[in-house]
Amino acid sequence: MAADQIAGMRAQVATACRILARQGLVSGILGHVSVRVDADRFLVRCRGPQEQGLLFTTPRDVRLLRFDGEAEPGEGVPDKYAPPNELPLHAETLRARPDAGAVVHAHPPAVVAADLAGVGLRPVVGAFNIPAARMAADGVPVYPRSVLIRRRDLAAEMLAAMGSRPVCVLRGHGLTAIGENVPQAVARALGVDELARLSLEVARSGGRPGPIPPEDLAELPDLGSAFNDALLWEHHVALLRHEGLDHA
Repeated sequence: MAADQIAGMRAQVATACRILARQGLVSGILGHVSVRVDADRFLVRCRGPQEQGLLFTTPRDVRLLRFDGEAEPGEGVPDKYAPPNELPLHAETLRARPDAGAVVHAHPPAVVAADLAGVGLRPVVGAFNIPAARMAADGVPVYPRSVLIRRRDLAAEMLAAMGSRPVCVLRGHGLTAIGENVPQAVARALGVDELARLSLEVARSGGRPGPIPPEDLAELPDLGSAFNDALLWEHHVALLRHEGLDHA
């Protein structure tokens, strides 16, 4: 892959980290995003010598690694940039899921709280957020261990819980979301977070809604990635720009 293409992917991962932080899905230096480069390599958000947190991620913080965890020459890992402790979460997901071009690992408080409170992520809304409703209708699996996924065996456990789904709640921890590309993985993470926020708010208000009727679900179209993912991505990029948070 050409150097300019890799540079563009670095910038996209950095932007994804900033979007997730701005939307409250990650806090401080926790959470990371990765993207597949080719059969042997991937880019992942690392911690650098001037770490300032995910909201201030720059392309320099996104480093090129091999699937064995070793850095490509000149990438500065581990001399200057430390890969995430949960690197196996990314590497093993990209290895095991050919449909995964990108992986988001985030710590959304609402997702964690909803799961711990026993508030399941069901399709309680419809046209309010069609992608979230469709994800919930197909099921949002839960990995029941509150562990740091820092070994291949733990990543394998998470992937077994995740099955063929694009998202997985990690109990007492956060979530993992995959996508064909970075915008899709981010959109899916945002959708799960919004569904969790709504479900918690309904539960706090004393509501106990059931899933929307099957006939209503059947009326919810898949509007496609150009609408569900790309437009949402551009909206959040514009918000970063408007607030002066677009990466350097």
